Parts: sequence; C-alpha cells; structure tokens
Amino acid sequence: MGEEGVDLGGVTRIGIISDTHGLLRPGVADLFANVDHILHAGDVGGEHVLRALRELAPVTYVGGNNDDGSDGLDIVRVTLGGTRVLLTHILPKPEKPRAEVIASLKKQPADVVVFGHSHLPHNEVIHGVTFFNPASAGPRRFRNPILVGLLDNGVFRHFSL
Repeated sequence: MGEEGVDLGGVTRIGIISDTHGLLRPGVADLFANVDHILHAGDVGGEHVLRALRELAPVTYVGGNNDDGSDGLDIVRVTLGGTRVLLTHILPKPEKPRAEVIASLKKQPADVVVFGHSHLPHNEVIHGVTFFNPASAGPRRFRNPILVGLLDNGVFRHFSL
C-alpha cells in the first residue's frame, strides 16, 4: 500500500470509503474529521450511512451491486480542487478495467479512479492515473482488512478501523 501524490488544488483532504454494507463504524467520524469531501465507492447499504457521512462533509457516491436499484456498474464523475475523479464500484482490476471504464476514460480523462467491490486495498498509478480502492469499511469478509482511505494534501493513504 504505497503512497501516491496528486494535485488537488484548493481541496486538501478527501475521505474515501467503500463497501460499508449498512455499517458505519465509529472510527470513520474520527478519521474523516475535517475532510473537505467524502467519496463512497458503492455498496453503501442504506440512506442512513449517507446521512451520517453528510454530517461530516459533502458526499459523492456511486451505487454498488448490493445497493437497491444498482448493478454496481455506474460511473460517477466529480472534480475536486481541479482533480478529475472517476468513481465506480466494479472496476474490476486497475490493470484491466472493464470496457465501459476504458471508454469513459478515453472520452473524458481522469486523474484518479476510485473503486470498490473487491474489499481489498489498492493504490497504484497506471499511465498517469491513480487507481485507489479504500477496501471495505463494513462487516468483515474473510480475512480482508477493514480500512478507509484518506487523500491528504495530495497523498493517498489507507487507515485501519
């Protein structure tokens, strides 16, 4: 889990979370204190999770394959401090994104691709694009870590809950 930098302009702290599956752990509020924005990469698990996150900062999210009305394949775009973010739930792999993600990136480039679904942390730059999966912040699955991400002053990091 390396640290990769990206220029965010005036936005300095972004909380990044995924796969909460209806559970928002108490440690999230501490880690996301004073963030400028929160990105949720899907499998939210209910409006109550989004409401609680919105009490901390503005939220941009994408539905996951376990969220009502979503198949996990949507793509949401947001620009934060001049940094272009593509948000999706099912990528599935940074080295081989699904065709719709590749087409979207060709049509409109992104500086950062935030994704979820695998419940595994990822932080890698490929062809100048940072691919970041915060891992799962929800119920434990197998022996996977319970993590969130933070983009702080241009550096991506994972934090254990």
